[in-house]
Amino acid sequence: MNKYFYDLHIHSCLSPCAENDMTPANIAGMASLCGLNIVALTDHNSTKNCRAFFAAAKKHGIIPVAGMEMTTAEDVHIVALFPTLEAAEEFDREYQKYRVLYKNRTDIFGDQLIVDENDNIVGEEENLLINASTLSIPEAKKLLENYGAAVFPAHIDREENGIIAMLGGIPDEPYFPCLEINDGSKKDEYINNYSLENRLILTDSDAHRLWEINEAENFLLIDDEPYSSALVREKLLKMIKNI
Repeated sequence: MNKYFYDLHIHSCLSPCAENDMTPANIAGMASLCGLNIVALTDHNSTKNCRAFFAAAKKHGIIPVAGMEMTTAEDVHIVALFPTLEAAEEFDREYQKYRVLYKNRTDIFGDQLIVDENDNIVGEEENLLINASTLSIPEAKKLLENYGAAVFPAHIDREENGIIAMLGGIPDEPYFPCLEINDGSKKDEYINNYSLENRLILTDSDAHRLWEINEAENFLLIDDEPYSSALVREKLLKMIKNI
């Protein structure tokens, strides 16, 4: 068992609410400076910068995870972490049929930049990425799990798009064995108030700016023998799924 310092909820310049300098290369570099070992890129409703992030993370010795922060029909944010880059990209293609498409207003919401591993802009997402999809929470979880994803509600301690604020609590179904908080100092409070003693509670940054990325404070103990980055990702997803 080894300690893996993590941040499993970070946005790149593809998310309109993130700064344009949140490129995959800059995120990987900052994560390395922060002492992180395993990092997930989780843009709003898209995985299109994950391939560049995988290449950038490799240069810095960081284990990358391809992810997405999905907005459900209830306007709740849930994070999905995929077992492989290919699974994430395959899901992204399937997910297009569930998006509600509105042209992005860059003057209001910001740019949605697709870049390569060297920070070159190679495209731009034309339709807004932060609005709700047509998938309910149960539908979203089921569909994501068909692609091997580990799924958990994002920032349950926040008013904006948190499952507790939006639904008034944490539903019994579908059951989430893992939940995320943004403010680590509230962890015990939420465990006690919502009877979460038997669930894995992650503390992630939800970073939209480079300086918001977590320092090496939160860690998971992962059995990584015989070592490979693929094995660590697999064990991480199993922990989140509680299997």
